[in-house]
Amino acid sequence: MELTKVSGRYSRQELFEPIGREGQEKLGRSTVVILGCGALGTVAADRLVRAGVGTVRIVDRDFVELDNLQRQSLFNEEHALKRLPKAVAAESVLKSVNSEVSIQADICDVAPANIEDVLRGCDAVVDATDNLETRFLLNDACLKLGIPWVHGAAVGSCGQVMTIFPGKTACYRCLVPESPSEPLQGCDVLGVLNMVTGVIADIQSAEAVKLLTGKLNPDSTVVFIDVWENEFERFAIDRVADCPACVRGEYTFLNSKAVSWSTSLCGRNAVQISPALEATLDMKGLAASLSRLGHAEDNGYLLVFNIDGYEITIFPTGRAIIKGTTDKTIARSLYSRYIGY
Repeated sequence: MELTKVSGRYSRQELFEPIGREGQEKLGRSTVVILGCGALGTVAADRLVRAGVGTVRIVDRDFVELDNLQRQSLFNEEHALKRLPKAVAAESVLKSVNSEVSIQADICDVAPANIEDVLRGCDAVVDATDNLETRFLLNDACLKLGIPWVHGAAVGSCGQVMTIFPGKTACYRCLVPESPSEPLQGCDVLGVLNMVTGVIADIQSAEAVKLLTGKLNPDSTVVFIDVWENEFERFAIDRVADCPACVRGEYTFLNSKAVSWSTSLCGRNAVQISPALEATLDMKGLAASLSRLGHAEDNGYLLVFNIDGYEITIFPTGRAIIKGTTDKTIARSLYSRYIGY
């Protein structure tokens, strides 16, 4: 390839021999789901949109807050002031970056009832979630649908990446067989550096591009990085011979029939409640009712209700984030009392 003959938006990327013009065209025909739009997801979304991935679907359940700005690179103070849903804020910024890419904002939380619909039709998934329950669920869904995905996680100054290709590599449950008996310390206890979330998301994005261009060599390894100690290591992960997920095909988390999906949110002192069946709430009527009990404000995307030291953020589908507790029992009680769905 002659360097002088390459020009345009993706010229520097096409000059990179492993991608070239053919690889760039493959990217343009591809669809990626970014599950979560926080510290990892904002960076990954930015990289993949700029790289020219044809369709980038951003799925996130949350809204922008001031303490997100330290590490969530697509957002600004105005987004936090308006409490915009992260997927909406990211979409608005990224459309100004690359109008050639179809950017889809999906304000929802994945659960057993909807994750297959959220992922169906995509070519790869970038894991930018913040809890084990969702990763176990994502692992089940991707194995069932045959979709490769790139796991990523970061806390403190450390992070890890693992690319999971159904049928070719170990899966997430080969790496983490079961939920730990005690909650893992997260960024609410250990903090997190934006440098490590940026590095992890960049590696995830590179892995996604390899997947989409057919250049990935599936190898069942985990990359571990500590940016504070300047450590970079790779570990081989054996595929567990009787893994319930990738060997036996027992999709325990996907087949869960729980009435609701409760998740403690990393660094938020909050619990999210997602009903098994989505509703269509009368947000104006609910705001009027709750205003008689405490302060309630509706910004068109969500309703924020404050009472007794708790902040309850309610979405039109019936999903809610209860801030002020990490106790799922308390969160469910508040949900039942004030939303009643």
